[in-house]
Amino acid sequence: MSKRVYPYPFTAIIGQEDMKLGLILNIIDPKIGGVLAFGEKGTAKSTAVRAMAGLLPEIGTVKGCRYGCDPKDQSKMCEECKEKFSGAGVFETEKRSMKVVDLPVSATEDRVVGTLDLEEAIHNGKKRFEPGILADANRGILYVDEVNLLDDHIVDLLLDSAAMGVNTVEREGISYSHPASFILVGTMNPEEGELRPQLLDRFGLSVRISSITDPQERVKIIKYRNEYDADPEKFSEKFKDSDAELAKKIVSARQRLYDVEISDEILLSIAKVSVALEIEGHRSDLTLMKAARAYAAFNEKTSVDIEDIKKTASLVYLHRMRSLPFEQAKEFDSSVIGEIIGAKEVAGE
Repeated sequence: MSKRVYPYPFTAIIGQEDMKLGLILNIIDPKIGGVLAFGEKGTAKSTAVRAMAGLLPEIGTVKGCRYGCDPKDQSKMCEECKEKFSGAGVFETEKRSMKVVDLPVSATEDRVVGTLDLEEAIHNGKKRFEPGILADANRGILYVDEVNLLDDHIVDLLLDSAAMGVNTVEREGISYSHPASFILVGTMNPEEGELRPQLLDRFGLSVRISSITDPQERVKIIKYRNEYDADPEKFSEKFKDSDAELAKKIVSARQRLYDVEISDEILLSIAKVSVALEIEGHRSDLTLMKAARAYAAFNEKTSVDIEDIKKTASLVYLHRMRSLPFEQAKEFDSSVIGEIIGAKEVAGE
């Protein structure tokens, strides 16, 4: 029997509130479009991602499915599971934790999307597909460190799959599709190269990661990490209740998400902020609507209000503002949104 692994508790992470909020919002509504974290190394980015996955309850899957299909959602099943369902009408199921799949910068296109056996298809008329990283990431989190160093074509593939929830491989007129619904989390250091604006815009949220400067907080980080390394089980037990409470809150928010009302006045507020910041396109408006709604659901509200917009706007606009250098990003927060448009004007009064 394999030894149980204890991820670092999510509620034990000190600081990095924007990173944690960005992950929470994407778990509540995966359609937000992922998180891009830029800034310093060694600031608990990957720890936060793995802690989030470990925080959530196990998911049900079709037993033996290569893509971990949801047995309760036929619309998002792979072709193999759809055939099984149409024949038997029931599945053997199993549970597993949410996966965090790492994508290395050196990954080739075939490694990412998978490969089709053309010889088998041509000679025997059968589609034989070898799944790639996107298949493994289905219904999980895909973590890409230094995403700005990936080939643009690979980034395009990731963003397309993340947006559509499907990966399609086409070779010599033969195609194969499978579910690839995942939350994309990328990190980058702008000093090592930037992503094209068109690619930046397709990430839902972004956060700036920086080291904590409060000496007392840094001491707390050292002590926590030392305790965890010495005895992960004992340390995790200390945060068991707070992690469970947060997980319950997230699951509840997912269930009520589409019951949260968004008034025309709030939608007008969102449009006004985008116009004031001179943001190109309309993706930012849609993303802010989703992020604000997810935040409202997280806080057990029945409708989105101005505070929800102010709390989430910086995450939506930070990477979409060409006039805002990354070095100044830490100065862009909810107070800036408040300065751009006062509460009364934002409310449409």
